[in-house]
Amino acid sequence: MRIFDPHIHMTSRTTDDYARMAAAGIVAVVEPAFWLGQPRTHPGSFTDYFDSLIGWEPYRAAQFGVVHHATIALNPKEANDPRCLPVLDLLPRYLDKDRVVAVGEIGYDSMTPEEDTAFERQLALAIEHDLPALVHTPHRDKARGTRRTLDVVAASGIAPGRVAVDHLNEVTVGLVKDSGCWMGFSIYPETKMSPPRMVEILREHGTGRVLINSAADWGVSDPLLTLATAEAMLASGFKEDDVEQVLWHNPVEFYGQSGRLDLSAAGLITGLATGPTFAGSSIKRGGE
Repeated sequence: MRIFDPHIHMTSRTTDDYARMAAAGIVAVVEPAFWLGQPRTHPGSFTDYFDSLIGWEPYRAAQFGVVHHATIALNPKEANDPRCLPVLDLLPRYLDKDRVVAVGEIGYDSMTPEEDTAFERQLALAIEHDLPALVHTPHRDKARGTRRTLDVVAASGIAPGRVAVDHLNEVTVGLVKDSGCWMGFSIYPETKMSPPRMVEILREHGTGRVLINSAADWGVSDPLLTLATAEAMLASGFKEDDVEQVLWHNPVEFYGQSGRLDLSAAGLITGLATGPTFAGSSIKRGGE
């Protein structure tokens, strides 16, 4: 079984996670730029972070046969900090990079005017750079936040089929389905979706335009919950073709709209880590 996790924060995970994921068939990931937990105080810290998402993480993932792409944006939470607003001017430099397959995560955290401005500007950048958009819905007051999200998306002029609205649940899935946007679900312990709940949503709403992710990060999370969802689907009577549709073909279709998705090395150890390169370590140092 091949699995593509379309939303996972590998910056927060260990190499053991990459090894476990590859063994479980998770051979492709997209890592959205997000809030790291500790507030950042100047744009330079974002520059270093974005550089790692398009450089270091693809290198680290490739050692385990996992293909890594990224989405780049100023996240909603930090859009409220005036010290971070110059990041919006840095984004065009990164949105032209080969491994960047969408603008994201964008959207709402607390639904402030500052978040409105950042959201609108970054949807405009998605249109300008011919990229899809990955949208974060707020964890509080989710139904109102999702409706407000869809209003902003509609007003922006971006095609709904190029927008994935993430972190949905039973209350918000219908709103997004009716909008024509893609429906994203995070299988995340305690606070978001569980595999059994996801199976029931798939029964009711079908497998089209659905993206299932682990959203694994620095919190209590599990990068193998995409696999757990696949197993729950099979146990409940879904066919293998249905599982492959949701957990492979759908993310390929959505991010493939960027024209930059390259999965040719998925599942292959590319030779980046064949033999020690520095004092017994497989990680290159400097000019090695």
